[in-house]
Amino acid sequence: GDYIFYTDWAWTSFVVFSISQSTMLVVGAIYYMLFTGVPGTATYYATIVTIYTWVAKGAWFASGYPYDFVAVPVWIPSAMLLDLTYWATRRNKHAAIIIGGTLVGLSLPLFNMINLLLVRDPLEMAFKYPRPTLPPYMTPIEPQVGKFYNSPVALGSGAGAVLSVPIAALGAKLNAWTYRWMAA
Repeated sequence: GDYIFYTDWAWTSFVVFSISQSTMLVVGAIYYMLFTGVPGTATYYATIVTIYTWVAKGAWFASGYPYDFVAVPVWIPSAMLLDLTYWATRRNKHAAIIIGGTLVGLSLPLFNMINLLLVRDPLEMAFKYPRPTLPPYMTPIEPQVGKFYNSPVALGSGAGAVLSVPIAALGAKLNAWTYRWMAA
């Protein structure tokens, strides 16, 4: 019941975080990109969010957790794809939502998995930093072998691509509401 808990839930966590991070990135990035109308703003937004995550990682590290306890998500390359879509379609808002949103959802889990492959072995961490035993209701259920072809990247990318498009549309709509509020 220590960091092995993370290894048991690693792929479930990866899929959940892939979906949440791709939607978080796309709503803010498209909002600011459409607000400024400048391709490159999404990458700028992702860079700021990445720096915030470094600060959070530093706070956990200062609290006594191992350096690898927080893995910083890789937002910047996906945001670059969103910027590229907006630029390549000559600032077409709808193309940015549909194509850019899909690209963010598809690419972010891939970049995050490459990032996680560089993290130290979680089992090694588990033995170095023991934690108290988990209560029975926190004991993970063993994964069902073969479900979703056992690929967290494919599952995260598929779900992320589907969900990032309506969330990108939400970011665009929030942008329109901002202009309406400013005009009032």
